[in-house]
Amino acid sequence: QLQLVESGGGLVQPGRSLRLSCAASGFTLDYFAMGWFRRTPGKEREGVSCISNSAGSTYYADSVKGRFTISRDNAKKMVYLQMNSLKPEDTAVYYCAAEGRRTTVQAMCREELVPDFWGQGTQVTVSA
Repeated sequence: QLQLVESGGGLVQPGRSLRLSCAASGFTLDYFAMGWFRRTPGKEREGVSCISNSAGSTYYADSVKGRFTISRDNAKKMVYLQMNSLKPEDTAVYYCAAEGRRTTVQAMCREELVPDFWGQGTQVTVSA
């Protein structure tokens, strides 16, 4: 059974860092593009960052460009999101997603093709 489990969320002060992790199981990660999305109450879900199956291509939303870094370790079946210089507006539930169909990282993050599989989410709160 395909499963994605996020971890690493929490409460952090503005300007600090967090690293989110996504553990995949039940499928071969090598064949899937992966992404991080976030949702804040009252707002639409936003594609934060996406990475191709080989890590050759990445995409970042303008709101996080230069502050967040996505990476993956296919052998360990892990995907990471390093979040630096966090801002209060980064507060959200962050979701890991997997997409096995042929797509670009831009299309995945913009949900031109809604990812097949989702984790349960991890809360990130940025507050003084």
